[in-house]
Amino acid sequence: MLKRKENNKNKDKKSQLLIVGSLLILLGLGVIIGKIYFDIRSDNLENIALVEFYEEQEEINNNISSEKEEETNIEKEEVKSTTPLDYIAVLKIPSIGLEKGLVSKDSYYNNVNKNIKILDESDMPDEENGNVILAAHSGNGKNAFFKNLNKLKIDNIVSIFYNGYEYRYRMVNTYDVEKTGTVEILRNAQKNTLTLITCRHNTNKQIVIICELVEKI
Repeated sequence: MLKRKENNKNKDKKSQLLIVGSLLILLGLGVIIGKIYFDIRSDNLENIALVEFYEEQEEINNNISSEKEEETNIEKEEVKSTTPLDYIAVLKIPSIGLEKGLVSKDSYYNNVNKNIKILDESDMPDEENGNVILAAHSGNGKNAFFKNLNKLKIDNIVSIFYNGYEYRYRMVNTYDVEKTGTVEILRNAQKNTLTLITCRHNTNKQIVIICELVEKI
């Protein structure tokens, strides 16, 4: 009788362990599938937002051309976004394969944990002698949009598409600063510039890259 009871107890324990193990496996699979779904959905939203942005830019260009040819004021039709990402500009760096939309300063997504951030102190590309200041994470995470920024070289071209134009900048300088919460930007205040900032991975340093406007297309 004792042996039979012990055998039953052992069977019960094995059954419980099997159930718990199965639940943990299912939970793990659920987490993995959820992450894959979220990543795919995020990528799809990003692609849709980029397409919508470039379509809007093309519409702006068409309106500008019509105004020049007909000398009339044509109001731009409102473009309704189908995604929560309402891009006002796109940053493109061909040499490192980066193409990423930028949202307005007051947007929920204007945050280094979600996107490339336009800093509060930043000007926009069309401001005379202004300085566009962008910051993003480096490293290996999903939001590490500036992970390859350290690979940029002098004379590399960086573009910002904004308000119907492409602003092309040429990299002229790069330097490191201590990560203290503030960054001294060394630039020519008589020129339109673009400043890119990110952390140097696994250090207490930040990389600062200075680019100067070479043409507006």
